[in-house]
Amino acid sequence: MNIRLARGFALLFSAASLTAADYPVQPVPFTAVRLTGGFWHERQEVNRTVTVPFALRQCEESKRLTNFDLAAETMRRRAAGEAHFQNTPPTIYPFDDTDAYKAIEGASYVLSMTPDAALEKHLDGWIARIAAAQEPDGYLYTFRTMHPDSPAHKWIGQQRWEKDPDLSHELYCCGHLYEAGVAHFQATGKRTLLDVCLKNAELLWRTFGDGKLRIAPGHEIVEMGLVKLYRVTGDARFLKLAQIFLDARGPGGPTYNQQHKLVVDQTEAVGHAVRANYLYSGMADVAALTGDKRYENAIEKIWDNVATKKLYLTGGVGALSRGEAYGADYELPADGYNETCAAVALMMWNHRMFLLSGDAKYMDVFERTAYNGFISGVSVSGDRFFYTNPLVYDGQKKNNSGFAGRVPWFGCACCPPNLMRTLASLTGYFYAVRDDSLYVNFYAQSEGTATVAGTKVKLTQATDYPWQGAVRVAVAPEKPARFTLRVRIPGWAQNQPVPSDLYSYADKAIAKWSARVGGEEFNGPVEHGYLAITREWKAGDAVELNFAMPVRTVRGNEKIAATRDRVAFERGPVVYCVEDPKRITRPDEFAVSAAARPEPVAEPQLFGGVTELKFGDTTMIPYFSWDNRGLSTMAVWLKRAP
Repeated sequence: MNIRLARGFALLFSAASLTAADYPVQPVPFTAVRLTGGFWHERQEVNRTVTVPFALRQCEESKRLTNFDLAAETMRRRAAGEAHFQNTPPTIYPFDDTDAYKAIEGASYVLSMTPDAALEKHLDGWIARIAAAQEPDGYLYTFRTMHPDSPAHKWIGQQRWEKDPDLSHELYCCGHLYEAGVAHFQATGKRTLLDVCLKNAELLWRTFGDGKLRIAPGHEIVEMGLVKLYRVTGDARFLKLAQIFLDARGPGGPTYNQQHKLVVDQTEAVGHAVRANYLYSGMADVAALTGDKRYENAIEKIWDNVATKKLYLTGGVGALSRGEAYGADYELPADGYNETCAAVALMMWNHRMFLLSGDAKYMDVFERTAYNGFISGVSVSGDRFFYTNPLVYDGQKKNNSGFAGRVPWFGCACCPPNLMRTLASLTGYFYAVRDDSLYVNFYAQSEGTATVAGTKVKLTQATDYPWQGAVRVAVAPEKPARFTLRVRIPGWAQNQPVPSDLYSYADKAIAKWSARVGGEEFNGPVEHGYLAITREWKAGDAVELNFAMPVRTVRGNEKIAATRDRVAFERGPVVYCVEDPKRITRPDEFAVSAAARPEPVAEPQLFGGVTELKFGDTTMIPYFSWDNRGLSTMAVWLKRAP
């Protein structure tokens, strides 16, 4: 670890120690775990070498960085005497600033793992341009600053914050700014962007923190951003401000942005799915750090609503294109919207629910989303994206934010940099610690370190998961130590695709799994989804897991209209689909007989190496890999043929 990085983490952890409460389960930082091969290593490398530079270039070419330059020019020329000078924004949306912030965040995560002087210098240049666009009192929102005399967009009010509860996204921009500033500081030790964040947060405190103004952020995320600032600085005002924004919601507002009830009174997932999942994540943060159980109780009820009635088989959420929103209970049409950003936010929320509870069911949903509805959002090449992730496609509909098929970028480009930052920091979801327990949540070829029971422990995973079910976890403490290793037994390996009756396996196959410790079979208890292994561990010890991976036939709950008389297939955590790149077969013509028994076939040259399912003349591919060969018809749920 370089000196600047060490300084950044020292401040981060010293600030965390100031908190009165925190998550009972603590995640092992992504910087302590490194992928060494396999599925996620390949995708993370494509992210580092292709997606990150591609996204940086797209932000520049699409003039998102120009917005900051024009805001700085407006302030400069007005200060020089041109009283009415202003610039017209060259981009479409007033939240376009956030694409630059998310790109910086993702690039900073890359820098945390792989030092790159050229990339660091590139970010330095961006940050200087961003800082120049900040108004003297800390306000940073380029659409207003570059065009101050009148609103430059219909979503913007005449006064600051006036339309934030609706669509101005001023506080949304603040939230992504804070996440980027913290990530950059932790990666480089430089305060350049962090100081911009703190200056802006001071403005928010002066405006909202002392009771002068109360509004509910129209697009949540500032709550999570403020919590990150609190963790870095130990300044309790930022945690208080996050709580103020939560408590400003409802009652009586629109469900679209979750303002219909007080947050502590909400019981189901409603409205815009990205906004909703960011809100629930922020509620989890505040619940953990304040100890206020009201927030936790509410998000437990909301999560149960999602897991039992509003979750797609692929782990996607947000069924409706109208409002990019959660639908009614069991409203899960096959052509559902399933925005990529909603999948990212769902993963964030589920990880936080695990940290609150230590229950594997949340990481089961996380895994399902990660392997399906999340990674489907980016092409194997790393430079083509999905905004939406339906489970059926006719081969021609322009449902991908106005495009047919994968495209390089969008006018509303929230999804590509969101994917980028999540992939870059994915190893932060692998392990966690609580007292004398070390949790193993995610299986991938990797090396990592964690501290449990006062002892530093090296963890080395050898596996070809998700294509094979064998996982060897070598456990090497610096000195012999007694603690409990809790290894997650995935729900699919326990004959339950999701932690509810929303989907079930229709075939008679029974997934089996086994564990060996020190070469001997281990049949210990499974507690909250984890096999608990308590012993004195020493260097040379290992846990060998073997998850049988039969192809499973899935049925949807009878209350889901779109899945009646249809089946889907999955193997391990991977959901499959049928695709026709020639677009000869219509999606509704895809069918499978009740007697079909798909066989897994490894295809190392296809899509970077995948396992296909073959039966008769039909080949199924992993859902995440569809539309990598051009426009195709596609279906996950297949009709039962005679």
